[in-house]
Order: sequence, then structure tokens, then C-alpha cells
Amino acid sequence: MALLTPTKWQFRFFDVSQVKLPDDEGAFLAEPGNITAVVSGSESIFFGSADGVVRIVSPAFKVVRSFRAHDTGAITHMKQMQGTALLVTVAEDVADEPVLKVWALDKLEKKTGMPRCQSTLTIHNGRKHFPISAFAALEDLSQVAVGFANGAVTVVRGDLIHDRGARQRTVFESEEPVTGIAFREGSITTLYIATTGRIVTLVISGRGQGQPAKSLDEHGCGVGCMATDKATHDVVVARNDAVYYYGLHGRGPPYAYDGEKKMIEVFKDYVVIVSPPKTNAIPRANPLRAFGVGAADDAFNTSSFTLLNTELRFVAHQEQMTSQVKAIVSEWGDLFVLTIDGKIFRYHEKPFAQKLDILYQRNLYVLAINLAQKAGLDASQQNVILRKFGDYLYQKQDYDTAMQQYLKAIDNTEPSQVIRKFLDTQRIHNLIEYLEELHDHHKATSDHTTLLLNCYAKLKDVEKLEEFIKTPGDLKFDLDTAISMCRQGGYHDQAAYLARKHGEHELVVDVLIEDSKRYAEALAYIWRLEPEVAYINLMKYATVLLQQCPQDTTQLFIDYYTGTFRPKKDAIVIPNAPVSSGMGMGMGLGVASNAVQNLAALLPLPYMNVNAVASTPNGEQKSTLSQAQIIETSVDEPAPEYKIPKPRTAFSAFVDHAQEFVVFLEACIKSENLREDDKVDLYTTLFEMYLHTASSKKDGDRQEWETKAKKLIEGKNIPIDTSNVLLLSHLSSFRDGTILVRENQGLHFDIFRSYTSTNDTQGAIRALRKYGPEEPALYPAALAYFTSHPDTLNEAGDELHAVLKKIDDDGLMAPLQVIQTLSANGIATMGMIKQYLATTIERERQEIATNRQTIDTFRADTAAKKAELLSLAAKPVVFQATRCKVCNMPLELPVVHFLCKHSYHQRCLSVDANVEDESVECPLCSAQNQTVKAIRRAQVESADRHGVFLEALKRGRDGFAVVSEWFGRGVMGGGSGSGAGAGVVET
Repeated sequence: MALLTPTKWQFRFFDVSQVKLPDDEGAFLAEPGNITAVVSGSESIFFGSADGVVRIVSPAFKVVRSFRAHDTGAITHMKQMQGTALLVTVAEDVADEPVLKVWALDKLEKKTGMPRCQSTLTIHNGRKHFPISAFAALEDLSQVAVGFANGAVTVVRGDLIHDRGARQRTVFESEEPVTGIAFREGSITTLYIATTGRIVTLVISGRGQGQPAKSLDEHGCGVGCMATDKATHDVVVARNDAVYYYGLHGRGPPYAYDGEKKMIEVFKDYVVIVSPPKTNAIPRANPLRAFGVGAADDAFNTSSFTLLNTELRFVAHQEQMTSQVKAIVSEWGDLFVLTIDGKIFRYHEKPFAQKLDILYQRNLYVLAINLAQKAGLDASQQNVILRKFGDYLYQKQDYDTAMQQYLKAIDNTEPSQVIRKFLDTQRIHNLIEYLEELHDHHKATSDHTTLLLNCYAKLKDVEKLEEFIKTPGDLKFDLDTAISMCRQGGYHDQAAYLARKHGEHELVVDVLIEDSKRYAEALAYIWRLEPEVAYINLMKYATVLLQQCPQDTTQLFIDYYTGTFRPKKDAIVIPNAPVSSGMGMGMGLGVASNAVQNLAALLPLPYMNVNAVASTPNGEQKSTLSQAQIIETSVDEPAPEYKIPKPRTAFSAFVDHAQEFVVFLEACIKSENLREDDKVDLYTTLFEMYLHTASSKKDGDRQEWETKAKKLIEGKNIPIDTSNVLLLSHLSSFRDGTILVRENQGLHFDIFRSYTSTNDTQGAIRALRKYGPEEPALYPAALAYFTSHPDTLNEAGDELHAVLKKIDDDGLMAPLQVIQTLSANGIATMGMIKQYLATTIERERQEIATNRQTIDTFRADTAAKKAELLSLAAKPVVFQATRCKVCNMPLELPVVHFLCKHSYHQRCLSVDANVEDESVECPLCSAQNQTVKAIRRAQVESADRHGVFLEALKRGRDGFAVVSEWFGRGVMGGGSGSGAGAGVVET
């Protein structure tokens, strides 16, 4: 596998300081060879010495505790269990096998005050005395691995914490010394073993346990050149040519770093490398170098100390140390280096901001970005770096790359800072890219949208414009601004598409009408909207639509105002396919098809049945929308419910469109949904429109329209106010209308007068003949009119004589009144009325003679009655009747005689003998007497009823006769005629 290219980037990202130890506590460090093991953990550093003593140092570098862990041998290896108070120590003695102890630092023995030893174990190596070259333990101490210089590896399993026994087994043997051991836990536990000649893995628990070791690499490493990355659990191996990583799947990409390496550790993101100077290094061929032994191993040789970031390939710190490194540990967030001369150096990483400043000074922005990402900085902090990188590239005139950085930092960058840099026309493409990204991140304002659309317009890039506005998903720009800019730039189709896509139906129609001048498409679109929305747009643009598409617009008005509006639906058919003729009323096939086809190409239609695309005859593929033809279809679905507006609201739309207005009004009148309160408006307006249209026509057509107007107002229950009809008829000189109204109102005299006022003699004659029988007063008026002017008299002709005859026959005027009327202006001559006068005089003479004869008769009758009454009252009466008028038998006493000369048996009258009651009447004369009494009673009662008298006076032709009659009723009085009815009883 190819090596990763080494980097030349070297920085000083660490501040180095020597730890100041108390004078009385640092002596054990300065003693040569005394410190044999150093580990850290649980906020402490642990030093193991050659005399078996463990010292625990606090963060203040004071020895807080020391105890003798082993009586014999030097402590060569230690392990602190993270998060616990357990410490593992391993001591070696030349004469004995290594001894492992587990200490509980938080549990002290009462007698000695030393930490309690949890368990003690002697590590076996087949009874071969070889030093321990590698040591590793799991955090729970369930397994411990020990590598020896003879190539053997012993694994200890058991409960070392509670001293419940442990088992040891040699799991690996090799000809080369073991130089490093590391555990990797997971579903299986794997042991990485490094020798001077190779690196192998061995499964020591879980699936695969017991299988031979698997070789990972045929190259080994030296003692101290193997470490574990706690973050990734990978094993890091340092060889003279590079740094290698070994993971679950074998060796990963190496990092080339040439030079001898004496020791490595992993600290945070860095690999700590300690190597001697090349001048003092042992030759590679020396076999002892691999085991860490050489002639230069003395206190005066220097070491090269390097902190290397292998992932980002830079050196974070490098220095030459005057003394060789004894141990490296990390605690409290810092790295500590112990030299063989007893000095401790603290390596503290600089704050991240200082590291960034160092990178900025060297213009290493890419590394700064990678470093920020690795450090887990939030997006806003990373964007600051990206913005600085963009500014740097912009100054170098690398505009494309600079824009890429600005785009990455778009979330935390003020857009105006970037936009100002790219306003030059030559960099308009970069500006478009940035503005598009602003919209994708929903950070664009209306000004940004305006600028972007202006850029598209400047480049005339319609494709990009459509791609921008047709981007799926949420709206990423200010809709109103986008539509406005598209309209200003002449991209009307795109503006209409945007408005339709986001439900701005009014804007769609506005663009189609105001900008595109596509009136048929606009009307087709309105017809596809929901009723309430369609109504708003129809009323807004009614005038222009009626001007451009009068027939279809009128039909839309009719459908909506008659409650039959249905949103149009469309079907898609293949080209040249037969098209159904079922279309919306009022829209022709050709116009409708073209309008809908154009509209479909312009923007998606509501209610479009896209699934209706028919297949080609061979069935291989479907026609696309662009290949298909879109036609309107009629459906049988019920009309949607909506509130039908009052017809009056549409009247203003039909100004200057009289013909369409008449069609609309006629359709509304025929509607079944017409409300009673709307009839007045409709009928009155239609009547006016008929008259208005008639006034602009010639004779034949005028008569046709006037006939329509006349039919509209015929009848008695027309819902038009009489005053409106009269006014409209008068303004339009429509006399028939006036006449019809007056006829319906019974104003016959007004009709006649309307003719006479205009000197229409023939009309007056027709009115006289038609209304005269019902209105007798017309004849005197006609008489006066006919004789008002010589021309009128000539035109009337024989009608004058007919009028005189009617007046004379019906007694409408006294002869004197006729004479006075005819003599008022001297038009009529005596010859014209000679016959009338002769007839009148003769009739008067005969009437006088008849009246005189009647008077004489009445006087004779009155005298006879008076004489009879006088005789009855003063003279005796002789009764000569011999038979009863009832039974016709001879009279026998008792007999009743009446003054009327009728006699009856008393038994036949059923009265007592001594009856003298005047109420007893003659049976033969009683009926006549009762009639006379009733007449008289009625006369007396009506004498005081003056209203009846006045009515009779009005009805009577001869007023004097009526007065005389009522005078007679009031003054007549006297006897009741009882003498004729009184009876005398003869006994």
C-alpha cells in the first residue's frame, strides 16, 4: 500500500514549560536509574522505582502517598484502571519470576496505613528467565497479557480484583522478542502482538478462540514503538520509515515519516514520537536497536521530540531535547515528558484560536478548516474560517474557488459582504451561483430575489430562470418579488407559472391579461377555478374579457349567475385522435381547444386529468404532455354549491356591451333560481336595454326590439314599477309602453290625452273607440278636441257625428253644454250640428208632452184617493156581500166585514167575536198592504242616509230627477191605509 505523502507543515501548537518540583520531593527523580515505570490515571501520576516503591503525585506535583509495593525487584510495568482506585504493578528480579500485584488505593491497611493488596500473582514463562518486554491489561482486569524477550506471550485470566484465582497460559511463542502487546475488545477479544520481525493478531476469547495467530504484517517494531489510540482503538506502530495503523480489518494507510524512532505514544489527535538524532543513532543493521539497547544509551545523548497529526499530516510541535526521554504520560489535559536526568516537561496545547491565528498567518486555510472540523467546532465558527479563506482567494483573483468557500460559509455570512465583491459584470456567473445558494438555504430576501432575476434577464438565460422558479419543494424566495421581476423582465409565462404554482390565481389572470394579452387563456383559466375565486377574477377583468371574448365571457356570467357554474375539467388525448364535441356552452371548439392547449403549455391547469393520457396504438409508450392535445370535457357532476350573487352586481361589467347584456339578462330571467327581489332589477334593466337597442336601429329592426319590450311589460303582474316604465318609455319615445301602463292602471283618459297632446287624431280616435265604452267622459273630451282646430276637424271627419250621437244617446252632455263646447273657438258650423239640434229639440218637445200627461194622471189619481179617504172617514159603509170570501158559503153570523168591501165568517178568520184589533187584516188585501208599508218604511229609513243620496246622485243621468225623488221620500207622510184593512164584526 502506498504511503501517505509526508507534510512540510510544522507548527508550534504547544507551549512547553518545565515542572517545578518541591526541593524535598524531587530527589527520587534525579537519582539515575531510580525511576523504572511511569503511568497516569485518575487525576494522578504514578512513579515506580527500582527499589519497589510506588509514589503518587498530585496535580501540584507533590508526592501525596508512597508505599513499598514489592520487597524485591524493580517495578518495570504499571497499569492504572481508569475510573477506579486500582493499580497494577509488575516487579522483576533476576533471580525470580515476575510478580504482579493489584492494589486498592482507596482501601488502607489499619496496621501499616498502606493500600490493600487485592491479589498477588507470579507470572510464569515456562520457567525461563527472560525480562518482560511488553505488558497489557483489560480495564476490568479479567485478562492480562505479558510479553517476554524470548518471544513468548502469557495470558492471565481470572478475578484478580477479588483474588479468586487466576489461570495462566502461554498463547504465543516466537523466535523474535516480543516488543509490544495491545488488547482490542468487542464481540471478540483480540490480542495484537508485535515482535521485532512481524505483527500478528490472536483471538483469545470469543468466536475464533484457539486458532493460530494471524499475521498482519511481516515487519515488526522496536520496544516502545507500539501504542493504542483510545479514541479509535486502533493499534499504532512506529517504524523507521513510517507510522502504521492496524484496525479490525488489517493495516490501514500509513503515514510516511522517516527516521529512527525510540518511543511513541498517542495523545489526543497526535502521535508522540521520540527519536535520537541521526548523528547519534545506532545503525539500522544493529540487532540490539530493535530491543532498545545501544551504545548511545547514556544521559548525554539528545532526543528528537515530535508531536505529529497523522490524519491532517502536519507537525504540531518538534524540538531537540538535551536529555533522552525516559517516559511519556498524559494527564489533566496535558502531556508530560520525563527525561532520564529527572526533569519533567509539561506540553500544553495552545487555545484553538491561537492555532488558527498561526495558520492564518501562513494562509493555510484548508488546514485550518480541517482542523476545525476535527476539533468539532460548530458551523458558525467553521464558517468564519471559510469566509477568511474566501477573502484570501478573492484577493488572489481566484474568484471561482473563492465563491466555493463563500458558499460553504453561507449560513453565517452577511450576504451583502459577498455580493458587493461580485457585482462586476464579468463575475456575474459567480454572483448567480451565490444568490441561488442563498435561496436554497432560505436566506434570501426580496432584494436578493430581484438581483438574481435581473442577472438571469441580463444573460437572457431562460433555462436557468425556469429551473429556478420550478424548483420542487418549499418556496425559497419571495413570491411577490419573483413574479414582479418576471413581469418587468418580459418573462410573462414564468410569472404566470409561479403565480399558478402557489395558488395566486388573481396574479395568473392579471399576467395573462395585462402582460401576455392572452385573453382566451385567461378566461379558460378562470373557468377552471373554484366558484368563489372564479367570481373575484371574473368581476375584476369582466370589461376587458367582454371586449375580447364577448361570447364566452357572457356565457360564464350566465352560468355563474344562474347557479349552474361548474369548473371546467380537461382531458388529454393523443394527437389526431377524435375529439368529443362535448364542450362548455358558449365556447366554440376551435377557440376552446386552442386556448386550453396554449394554457396547458404555459402553466399547469387546475382540474387537469393528467392520468387520462392515452396510449399509442402499439401500446409501447404513452404520449407526453407536449405531444398530447388538451380539450375541454363536459361532466355530469352536480354544480358546486356557492352563494349566487345578485344580478345587479354584474350590470356595470356590461357597459358598452349592450348585445351581450341583453343575452345575460334574458338568461337570468329564464333561470329557475331567480329570486323574487331580483326580478324587478332584471325586468326593468332588460326593458331599458330593449328600448336602448331599438333607439339605435332602423325601422324594421326597431319595430322588432320595441315588440320585445312591449311583450315584456304586457300583463298585469309584471315586476316593473309603473313609474320606471313610464319614465323609460318617455325617454325613449316608446308610446306603446306608456299606453300599456295606463291601460293596466285604468288611466284611459290619460291615454286619450297623450294622443291629443301630440295632435295624433287617428290615435285619439282609436283610443276613443277602444276605451270609450268604459270611459264615457272621453266623448265630451273628444268633442272638444275634434273642434279645436280645422285640420283636426277635417281629419276626424264623420267621427264628430258619431261622438255627438253617443253623447246624445247616453245623455253625456246637456244640449246647452254641447252648444257651448262647439262655440268655444268657432271651428264647428251650424250645418255640422243641424241634425243634432233638430233631433234634440224634437225629443225635448215629446218629453215635455209626456211629462204633462203624466202630471195630469197623477193629479186625477191623487184627487180620487183623497175623496175615497174622506168617504171612509166620514160616511157610513154599506156591506152587501152575501158569501164568505174564504169558504164561499153564505154568510152566517158572526160575520166580519172589512172596509175594502170583503166579508168573512168569523170562524174562517179564526178570531174572537169581540176582536177589535187593527192588526187583523183582510186576507185578500194584506199582501198589497204589506208591500206599501215596506216601501214607506224604506223611504223613511233612507231619508237620513245622505251618503246613499250622494251615490245615487252620481250614478243618475238626470240629477234633478234624483233630487226630486229623494225630496219626495223625505216629505211624504200621513196615514198608513189602515181604513182599507180595518174590520167590523157583526154579531
